[in-house]
Amino acid sequence: MELRTERLLLRPFTEEDAEEVYAYAQDPQVGPAAGWTPHQSVEESREIIRTVFSEPGVFAVVERESGRVIGSAGFTGRHRTELPGPDNELGYSLSRAYWGRGLIPEAVEELLRYGFEELGLHTIWCSHYDGNQKSKWVVRKCGFRFRFLRMQQVPTLNNAIRLALCYALTKPEWEARKGRGTP
Repeated sequence: MELRTERLLLRPFTEEDAEEVYAYAQDPQVGPAAGWTPHQSVEESREIIRTVFSEPGVFAVVERESGRVIGSAGFTGRHRTELPGPDNELGYSLSRAYWGRGLIPEAVEELLRYGFEELGLHTIWCSHYDGNQKSKWVVRKCGFRFRFLRMQQVPTLNNAIRLALCYALTKPEWEARKGRGTP
């Protein structure tokens, strides 16, 4: 399964992507903002590819021009009950070298289309930790609506307690935003 946008290819990860994943995942400004510690080795990145990134609906974010893996984006498999389902949560990360170019919103827009049109989802969730202004910008740009706050323990960050801001977008909201239906 591959998804294409103007500048990106979203495709399943392979173990051969480990060095490119490590190149961005070792950066201390990338992982902790999303709730995970920087990778310590190429082998750790390879293990993340084998486990976390091997789940259905998780994609390598590849810059089409260079062919480089520059991030990850996809569905986490986490579900909520506050809005109608079926539902899933989106997550993403991006190499700091590519920040500020609008690439993750481009990927998220395609994942919204994929989730609503091909996976038959009714609600797509997205969240960010308090202070992560870049992620806040992405969720707002992509039309997610703020739903609630929650305190969350983050096992991958030494069980730190962080404030998470939770957003959702329903299929009718997405259709209205895209001019595909009525609000």
